[in-house]
Amino acid sequence: MLTGRCHCGAIAFQTPDEAVHSTLCYCGDCRRQSGAPVLAWAMFPRAAVAIQGEPAAYQSSASGRRFFCGACGAGLFFTNAPLEQMGMMQVRIAALDDPDAIAPKMQVQTAERPDWMATAHALPAFERFPG
Repeated sequence: MLTGRCHCGAIAFQTPDEAVHSTLCYCGDCRRQSGAPVLAWAMFPRAAVAIQGEPAAYQSSASGRRFFCGACGAGLFFTNAPLEQMGMMQVRIAALDDPDAIAPKMQVQTAERPDWMATAHALPAFERFPG
């Protein structure tokens, strides 16, 4: 099992070691809700994800709900009608204690990706914030 939590630790969760799917999502809903250009998601059977604590929910689209910690605001989970019909849910990979445990296997909603993200890998990189 993999473990994860929100920033303050009020919400903790466990998932299976392997995801059904794992993606980088550039959709406008993910970007606006998170303030980030992309979110990394892993899909799991809902029954296989154990959640400790009570995440708050936000109706982000007609059938989509995003779950987050009501104390620190960290986004954690996503579901919508099609996922619920399949018995699935999405978990933010970056909220895992070991975010390297699941690597995204595809990019989705690239039609909504900010143009500058296509070349972000070419930007200067620093192990820590430069002084």
